Formats: sequence, structure tokens, C-alpha cells
Amino acid sequence: MAEDYCEHCDLPFSTCIHGRPPAPEPVKAPPKASPVRRRTASASGSASGTTAGSASAPAPVRTAPRRRTDKAEFKPVIVEVLQEAGGEQEADLVLAALEERLAEVLKPGDHETGPTGEVRWRTAARWARKELADDGLLVAPQPGVWALTDAGMRSL
Repeated sequence: MAEDYCEHCDLPFSTCIHGRPPAPEPVKAPPKASPVRRRTASASGSASGTTAGSASAPAPVRTAPRRRTDKAEFKPVIVEVLQEAGGEQEADLVLAALEERLAEVLKPGDHETGPTGEVRWRTAARWARKELADDGLLVAPQPGVWALTDAGMRSL
């Protein structure tokens, strides 16, 4: 059985890109939801059922209670621990002192293991250390050691 060959690439039409019919267009799925309609404020403000006084009052902001301790709460304790240690200490010793001093402050969510495998409060303490370094209060003279700068020694 003889096969037809493409005049452009000399391959059989069964393997040639020139001899293949164009791919069918993909079927477009209908939208899953209707478009969002936004209400527009009327000129008088009374058509929407609100009064002028209530329209200007901000809506109350509701926030859920925090599950974990904010990293800002770690900063003064880190500085305090380092000041008591003479301005420089190994990171593991600083973290051990933080755990002891913040035992009553840490929340249940702080003791969960995060995606990195480290306990969440330790990760928050490391972020607080980084923010202190960004503020010029702390440096890391060598890996695993946290040290206060002169500004850090004078703070608090």
C-alpha cells in the first residue's frame, strides 16, 4: 500500500504536521456564576433605605481573637534577654529564655508545628529578631549567635 508523502517535508502524511487536519477548537464552558452586580448609591440616599447619619458611620470591624502571639511581643523580651547576657548570646539559649519568660503569654496555637517543622513561636521569635536587625538594634556576628548593637544596648 502506497502512502502519500508531504511535498513540504517529504514525510508520510500520517506523521507530517502539514498533512494533519487542524485541531478542533476547544469547547468553551459556560460561566459558572453570574457576574457580580454592584449597587450604586442614589443621589438622595433615601432610595436605598439608609439615612444620612447611618450612611456616614463606619461599619464595625469584627476580628477573631488571635490564635498565636504577635511577633511584636517577642521583641522587648529578646532585647531584655540579650542585655542581661551582656549583649551577645547563642540563639538556642535566647530561645530557651524566651520560652521560659513567655510561658504565660504564649497561646495554644504557638505550640503547633509550622510547615517548616519548627514550633510556631520559635518562627515568630526569629521573625522578631530579623525585624530588630532591620531596625539596627541587633546583629548576627556569626551563625547561631545574636548580639545587640550599641543602639540595642541603650534601648528599653
